[in-house]
Amino acid sequence: MEPNPQLKEFIAPYDEEIQKLTFQLRDFITNLVPQANELIWDNYNAVAIAYSKSEKLKDAFCHIALYSRHVNFGFNRGAELTKTSVTLNGKGKLIRHISVKNFQSFPKPEMEKMIWEAVGISENRNSELINPNYTPKSIVMSVSEKKIRPGKKASS
Repeated sequence: MEPNPQLKEFIAPYDEEIQKLTFQLRDFITNLVPQANELIWDNYNAVAIAYSKSEKLKDAFCHIALYSRHVNFGFNRGAELTKTSVTLNGKGKLIRHISVKNFQSFPKPEMEKMIWEAVGISENRNSELINPNYTPKSIVMSVSEKKIRPGKKASS
């Protein structure tokens, strides 16, 4: 699936390494789960991208969020995942993540297992998500007027 053309615009203010890492993580997810939609939010404090087998955030199984010095790779229902050697951060009711600074240190085999478990949790919550003939889309969900981006103050 090709990324929505606006995605490159949204991440342009970030350092080249953060942009590269974002696309490496994106490719990791979309190659692993090619039938997943990409839901994009250009939010106030970060660009967030969720992956879901529907066009709804509630069905998302994982996400990435860009910050000035790292990218968070998270699971929307991470608190429900089986414990692994990868320690996920987060104290909320559901969401858990790891901070990623480079793709070489990203624990690919462990994360692959965790993604498949997260997909299973999502599908168990909504059986309509199991559709092998679905054509995925890259969709901009919202764009915040005011943004904080690396090296910039909030702008309108």
